[in-house]
Amino acid sequence: HAAPAGHEVTFLPGLPKQPSFRHFSGHLCIGPTQRLHYWFVEAQNNPQSSPLVLWLNGGPGCSSMEGFLKEHGPFLVQPDGVTLKYNDYAWNKIANMLYLESPAGVGFSYSEDKKYATNDTEVAHNNYLALKEFLRLFPEYSKNDLFLTGESYGGIYIPTLAEWVMQDPSLNLKGIAVGNGLSSYEINDNSLVYFAYYHGLLGTQLWKDLQAFCCSEGKCNFHDNSNLNCTLKMAEMIEIVEESGLNIYNLYAPCAGGVPGSMRYEGDYLVTHDLGNSFIRMPMRFSWRQNLFRMPVARNKVRMDPPCTNSTAPTMYLNSPEVRKALHISPNAPEWQVCSFEVNRSYKRLYMQMNDQYLKLLGAMKYRILVYNGDVDMACNFLGDEWFVDSLCQKVQVARRPWLYTEGGENQIGGFVKEFTNIAFLTVKGAGHMVPTDQPLAAFTMFSRFIKNEPY
Repeated sequence: HAAPAGHEVTFLPGLPKQPSFRHFSGHLCIGPTQRLHYWFVEAQNNPQSSPLVLWLNGGPGCSSMEGFLKEHGPFLVQPDGVTLKYNDYAWNKIANMLYLESPAGVGFSYSEDKKYATNDTEVAHNNYLALKEFLRLFPEYSKNDLFLTGESYGGIYIPTLAEWVMQDPSLNLKGIAVGNGLSSYEINDNSLVYFAYYHGLLGTQLWKDLQAFCCSEGKCNFHDNSNLNCTLKMAEMIEIVEESGLNIYNLYAPCAGGVPGSMRYEGDYLVTHDLGNSFIRMPMRFSWRQNLFRMPVARNKVRMDPPCTNSTAPTMYLNSPEVRKALHISPNAPEWQVCSFEVNRSYKRLYMQMNDQYLKLLGAMKYRILVYNGDVDMACNFLGDEWFVDSLCQKVQVARRPWLYTEGGENQIGGFVKEFTNIAFLTVKGAGHMVPTDQPLAAFTMFSRFIKNEPY
């Protein structure tokens, strides 16, 4: 092993017993100022021949430690914020998993110059440089099959990173997988209204009004319609979906922290009351989809938990001095939080859709792509990603059908899958935005079939 000895995690607090596989944590130096934190876990069997899988959570501005500690990492943080439990459905059972906190300013990643304004193209390039730096430190993995995976705003991060990686012949890119990804703002907006109506959220009158004001000649534009009546009806729709206390990340899950306080609209601005402390005003258009999560701003301390989620446990765990020491976190790294308000606020979104990136990957005819969605998520709903994949106009290989997984000796329907040449669209039944959290076994089965190129 050429792996850097100083990065190996030899004792991790909170575990009943230390793992049999090796894992590493530290900072990757990107350019003169950026230090991106990674946590790398070797595959539990045959790491030498197992693929290398990069994982990125979204935001922009949210930490991939969420993916590690709450979704598919080998250790899951428990509600006490102190203990870890082994995950029966950890993705490192079949792959070497690299969790990267990106961009700088997110989680334990930081920049010496404290400059955190960035954008889509810069982040894609920096993620590529981070991957190269990781492989410089771990050259034994440079020839392994490589997969790029991510979730949510990872729908932008992963395809834009893949553009860099596919141009580098020294990297053995085999494919990408995007879970509940933001693929197109317009399609996401338009599909969400249908999702909300057919899941019983809007009621007949509002639906009729939306049809009357936002649609003409059988085509609806809920995304950027200049009709004022449409905008007003969309405000009602948004208020139900995003502001009423429904869990936007899983329609059928409770809202952690309960239903938020009163919200109201003033003209074109949304006013969010956060326990009377303060409020944020944003133009209506940008108040909802442009920011995939609401930002509660408290007077003294800005902490950004996505709505209806609770990140107390990972926050407590990762900020414990023993854990920071075990993970070789630099004293210059900030206190860990699940999402960085600063990164999100100053982030410049340059891409409104990912068609070009997907078509470039598909055009190479050698990468396999999986777009998967938990079917009860409203942040990046399944219908929108299904429409997006359809819009790429690839040849259908296998018509949409149920896919199965085995639980307790019985076959169960995991969801539905539609396969095209080199790209598949797959739903996971009963999962929200964080698929492996809600349906760990189904998610592991899906991941395993994707990685091993087995039929879904």
